[in-house]
Amino acid sequence: MTMMTFDSFGLATPILQALKNSGFNIPTPIQAGALPAGLAGKDVLGIAQTGTGKTAAFALPILQAMATSPMRPRRHATRALILSPTRELAVQIEQEFRKFGTGLGLNTVLVVGGVGRTGQVNKMSRGADIVVGTPGRICDLMNTRHLLIDQCQFFVLDEADRMLDLGFMPDIRKVVAALPSRRQSALFSATMPKEIAGLAEGLLREPVRVRIETTISTPVLVEQSVHFVDASGKRHLLASLLREAAVTRAIVFTRTKRGADRVALQLNQEKISATAMHGNLGQNARQRALDSFKEGAVRVLVATDLAARGIDVAGVSHVFNYELPNEPESYVHRIGRTARNGAKGIAVALCDSTELAYLNSIEKLTNVKLSVASGVRPAHAAATKKPAPHPDLIVRKPKRVQYGAKSSGNPQNNQRRPAQRAA
Repeated sequence: MTMMTFDSFGLATPILQALKNSGFNIPTPIQAGALPAGLAGKDVLGIAQTGTGKTAAFALPILQAMATSPMRPRRHATRALILSPTRELAVQIEQEFRKFGTGLGLNTVLVVGGVGRTGQVNKMSRGADIVVGTPGRICDLMNTRHLLIDQCQFFVLDEADRMLDLGFMPDIRKVVAALPSRRQSALFSATMPKEIAGLAEGLLREPVRVRIETTISTPVLVEQSVHFVDASGKRHLLASLLREAAVTRAIVFTRTKRGADRVALQLNQEKISATAMHGNLGQNARQRALDSFKEGAVRVLVATDLAARGIDVAGVSHVFNYELPNEPESYVHRIGRTARNGAKGIAVALCDSTELAYLNSIEKLTNVKLSVASGVRPAHAAATKKPAPHPDLIVRKPKRVQYGAKSSGNPQNNQRRPAQRAA
């Protein structure tokens, strides 16, 4: 049986050379499954975990089409639009397009929030072959017509399930509504909840479905343990653990942005240098927090799952799950921030009785039973408060307008609009 290589796809010589220069020789399963369909001009529905090579799976067909049919985009317009849920991932995707497109003379523009829009507006004034961005800033530039997508030939929605989690569905629907009907589209997602399945049905035309079943395992060099503790005792236990001499550089994970701020404040009150990093911070503030952690100005980075995806900091000795994630895959991403490049690492979970179900899901997914460092494992999970429905899924009834009350004339103005998060 002949092993498949990138040479078998008929890619343009500059793209093949860029792949070889980057050490890409054998396509990953998602690439092997999605590339033939993408290169044939078909829509693709890809279901695969983060880290399986999805970017090349959708980038190479776009680059190949542009290499074989070069054209100059008009002012403010783009030929390809790729939407990403986070700024960090958008940066990585844009860098991959540049890397694989070396030698093609293409113009790529990064459009993300958290930084000044002037530079992005100036770049779009010349038009772009490829725009990679987050939904909030994309819609912002669309509103002012600094970004035109009415003649976009390629559209990619990456990590669609994360888009749903972060509340970006209204922005995504607005983008999709502005796209031309004749286009090639791709949607990639790690999971396929019914909301994403419905979105894919409306977005894609007779898509080729590529599903990669990934066996998720935790890094073998990570020593994992769990402390069973009441929620009220987590603060003091965390501070005590962080004071141990072996903890040279640590990331502490919380489930919410407010929780990250609160834990960072509490640690600083305990004379443990810490900084928070999450999606409510502007891009510059997030970069400053990350730089201070990398440079050793602070010893502890308190973060939401945003930091678990794509951020690589050398020398992280410990990862602490102050709050266990409600998605077991996130646990694997979190603890993967330690034990990098062959080094050993330690992952410590603080589990209260309401989180036992999360712990059980993690152990089932990874097939690893965490060793108990302290406390007693509860026999049953405590009752937890039912989570509020996602804001995009709430059906709100219009307010009743009393007879004689003044109306704005626009019925939409008489309804509450769910808050949207900036990208």
